[in-house]
Amino acid sequence: MDTRYDLILGSRRTSNYLWMIMTFIGGSGFFLAGLSSYLGSQLLPFADTKEIVFIPQGIVMTFYGTTGILLSAFLGATIYLNVGGGYNLYDKKNKKIEIFRLGFPGKKKEICLSYSMKEIKSVKLIISEGINPKREIYLRTKDQREVPITRVGEPLLLSQIEEEAVELASFLEVPLEGL
Repeated sequence: MDTRYDLILGSRRTSNYLWMIMTFIGGSGFFLAGLSSYLGSQLLPFADTKEIVFIPQGIVMTFYGTTGILLSAFLGATIYLNVGGGYNLYDKKNKKIEIFRLGFPGKKKEICLSYSMKEIKSVKLIISEGINPKREIYLRTKDQREVPITRVGEPLLLSQIEEEAVELASFLEVPLEGL
């Protein structure tokens, strides 16, 4: 096998869909409660908002609601654009490595890095445990640059990340660091 293609999952993860939905529902509830206190009418069928005074509770609820709705819109945009998604292509035949990722619209909408296999010094594995565990694989170039090639977000199981790093190092025929 001369080619290895790793698909990288971006923002289109189940957890992001759930956060977007929960944030939208919560934000809408707060916004409607604040708006109900301003208008003096019942916009939420399942809650009694007659006791909420517009200043200061209604204003605060409207602000939190607006913030929640905007946050859910931002999450929706990242999901729609699949920010962070892409692929890693390792081609032994052409002796080329290509790393492609999607970003937000603008100058850096698409990030495409291309390296010759001769430039790769090693595959580096970084594992740190604790409150914010870090399990990442990097391609280390001969000029000491470290290019991240793992997905961002939910950390992989320790055995999975180690196996992936060993397989990649053997495929590229370079040493593995950090194991």
